[in-house]
Amino acid sequence: MEIKFYSKLNSTNQKAKELAKTGAKAWTIIVAETQKIGRGQQKKFWFSPKGGLYFSIILKPQKISDLEKITLNSAKCVANILKKKFRLNPEIKWPNDVLINNKKIAGILVENVIGKDIKVCICGIGLNTNIKKFPKELKKTATSIMIETKRQINNEQILNTILKELQKKLLNYEFKKRN
Repeated sequence: MEIKFYSKLNSTNQKAKELAKTGAKAWTIIVAETQKIGRGQQKKFWFSPKGGLYFSIILKPQKISDLEKITLNSAKCVANILKKKFRLNPEIKWPNDVLINNKKIAGILVENVIGKDIKVCICGIGLNTNIKKFPKELKKTATSIMIETKRQINNEQILNTILKELQKKLLNYEFKKRN
């Protein structure tokens, strides 16, 4: 596993696709402190200020049937960590959102490049960790770990926890570390 940190990107998924095209290996992780044009499903804007955790994982699954497992397993992984580590009560809003008290705390965006076989799968995760407040239009629909727990979160630590859990879950579904 290789982790690449950036202070600012347009989008971690976009950077992951660029790196995958130039030969980046499976389980290369792209992390950004901020994203200018972070997005979720249906190209909805993802608010990505400094303090949140925004990352994408380059995956190279063996079978097309494995692709359907990525989004839900990623959401389950994030939800389980929020429950165990922070004693929050997350819910998964099918297929790609994690909610706390009916407010979005995390989103998953999976994008696949498929030809004759699976070229690459990019799994992007945005987790609102240390965001103290949201813009007016998001106040009723978004939250963060900091808002819910009243404490600062170590983003590097939570990233490593999520990656370990995801690797366990996804490697069980034959997501080998193929290059």
